Amino acid sequence: MDIQFIRRLTELLQKSGIDEIEVVEGDSKVRITRHLPQTSATPTSLPPYAYLPMGQTGAMTAAAGSAPAAESPAKTSEAEGGVPQGYMIKSPMVGTFYRAPAPEAPPFVEEGQLVKAGQTLCIIEAMKLLNEIEADVSGKIVKILVGNGQPVEYGEPLFIIAPES
Repeated sequence: MDIQFIRRLTELLQKSGIDEIEVVEGDSKVRITRHLPQTSATPTSLPPYAYLPMGQTGAMTAAAGSAPAAESPAKTSEAEGGVPQGYMIKSPMVGTFYRAPAPEAPPFVEEGQLVKAGQTLCIIEAMKLLNEIEADVSGKIVKILVGNGQPVEYGEPLFIIAPES
């Protein structure tokens, strides 16, 4: 599939009320999803799209503004009884969370471990596809918020990373 075809699909999503489209051509597969910001009930304009790989299938996702695995600083501190402060890695999809590549294998990361940007943190299985979720920042894993084998929702916090200074 060429980039012009993907751009036309993106324009179709922007002009229509469709939130998601998936196209399969032979071994190529593209999924484009539009997620509008949840902060305002009346958005003034649509955000730009960003294309992100979805694992080993070659599928792509278009998401508002930044990666669907949207990371953001945690707003509360442990002292307030909330989530520890740091960079939050969120689930880019609905699926099942796995900490290791196989049941008998060691986990990709542990709490307290230093990670580099681009390092695999976990796998989310969605529709029989295994999607590796990578760190966007280098730093220390402060907290793993999901248990192995647990179902996760889109946007659900998975990890908190204290970025390197």
